[in-house]
Amino acid sequence: MFGTQSKRDIALELQAQIPILRPSIHARRANITVKFQDLYGFTVEGNVDDVNVLNEVREKVRQQGRVWWALEASKGANWYLQPSVSEGIALKSSLKLSTLANAITLKKLISKGIPPVLRPKVWFSLSGAAKKKSTVPDSYYNDLTKAVEGKVTPATRQIDHDLPRTFPGHPWLDTPEGHAALRRVLVGYSFRDSDVGYCQGLNYVAALLLLVMKTEEDAFWMLAVLLENVLVSDCYTTNLSGCHVEQRVFKDLLTKKCPRIAAHLEALDFDVSLVATEWFLCLFSKSLPSETTLRVWDVLFYEGAKVLFHVALAIFKMKEGELLITHHVGDVINILQKTTHYLFDPDDLLTVAYDKIGSMTTNTISKQRKKQEPAVMAELDQRLRRLNSLKADDK
Repeated sequence: MFGTQSKRDIALELQAQIPILRPSIHARRANITVKFQDLYGFTVEGNVDDVNVLNEVREKVRQQGRVWWALEASKGANWYLQPSVSEGIALKSSLKLSTLANAITLKKLISKGIPPVLRPKVWFSLSGAAKKKSTVPDSYYNDLTKAVEGKVTPATRQIDHDLPRTFPGHPWLDTPEGHAALRRVLVGYSFRDSDVGYCQGLNYVAALLLLVMKTEEDAFWMLAVLLENVLVSDCYTTNLSGCHVEQRVFKDLLTKKCPRIAAHLEALDFDVSLVATEWFLCLFSKSLPSETTLRVWDVLFYEGAKVLFHVALAIFKMKEGELLITHHVGDVINILQKTTHYLFDPDDLLTVAYDKIGSMTTNTISKQRKKQEPAVMAELDQRLRRLNSLKADDK
């Protein structure tokens, strides 16, 4: 991350300080658009109201940081690693009340955000990445990157094509050093799992992981646990079958949770996958401001992929009034894109995602996936046959 160790130290120090953004007096008077960098180096555009929102958010982050540090002081540095209470699993009589209390405390804390300085350590532990890494030799990642160096595959060619298009203009990612680190992570994983190989969208996910995690190797393991354990299988395979299933599940959930919006969009002949496919493939990293995206990821790495449905539904719900008076598909897309671009306050988004959308269990979503899988596979099979038929006609 950010090149040399000294640059990394500077970045972490900046995260710890969480600077207050101060627009110039001219910007305040004219209320014009201002540009500034967020905690992770991305250029953000907004008006003075947006700057004020970001400052309020950063003050909340400071307060949360004090809570986390106080818990580390009283309970120990790794208190959150005690066995947690998994959804849908009955409590054993031997489970200590202190463990249950810690699990409840941790869930509440994560919903309010993990402090940036603690985020790499907490993510790596709670996501299962540390456990996954411990099952292989310490030299696994270095050995892998050396073994695949210089090898050319369709995946490596696509990765090389996508590197300069991944967050262009970022002060570290869009440099030879940043491109090289991102390439090693993506190419390494493409050889680890040949079924996935590489899929567009993973470049944005891996890039943001590189900015958050302390080391390139840790970013690789976070990507591995994300694709192998956290997300639904086959989301990033060649035919994107898992992603198609997620889109069908999301459409059903939109109908159940936001029936008026779903009915209006259907009348407009608007397919929600036009916007939601990118949300799910990039895990919102290309749509939401980085600090908001990472708050979503805080929950993702602890509670699993159901948070993606909560957040996607919340984005529609937040703009229900505006969406219901649209007359064109283009208007719907513009509203949703503008909404995600300026969602600087993660609490606004997550409050709607959970309080207004209501409960959705992992088990319920899993049943919906199983229900949709046959139709998706039949559709993909039909598409493949059509493609093969066209190729045969061309010969």
